[in-house]
Amino acid sequence: MKKLEVSKIVVEKDQYTAIMQGEIDVELAETLQAGGRMLVDSDGLAFIYILEDESAFYYVNFSQETWPQLREVLSQSATLALRLNKEIEIELSSIVEELSFLTDNIEGNSNYGEEMEKAVQEIFN
Repeated sequence: MKKLEVSKIVVEKDQYTAIMQGEIDVELAETLQAGGRMLVDSDGLAFIYILEDESAFYYVNFSQETWPQLREVLSQSATLALRLNKEIEIELSSIVEELSFLTDNIEGNSNYGEEMEKAVQEIFN
């Protein structure tokens, strides 16, 4: 499992694009596929999107600083692409559905921890 950190989300050409800290080499980027599912990191106050290739999972970490833009993606049912390097972007399929499910599930659910629940309510409600 490799962790990829999103530093910001920008709007380019009428599309939301997540920009990572650093880049992935082209050879690896060509093998990655959107996993279509998300997890929650309650301790790190982050949403995690799963990428995968034939041998491993890659966790795309959306820290709390990116949540206002994630809220926009969610409210507009927009697509979100992840820029892996200068040549390759990958669409994060099902991110709106996954994010909607998670934010709805976190609200009023102490299993995610009080801090995560409060942070999600502040941004997504």
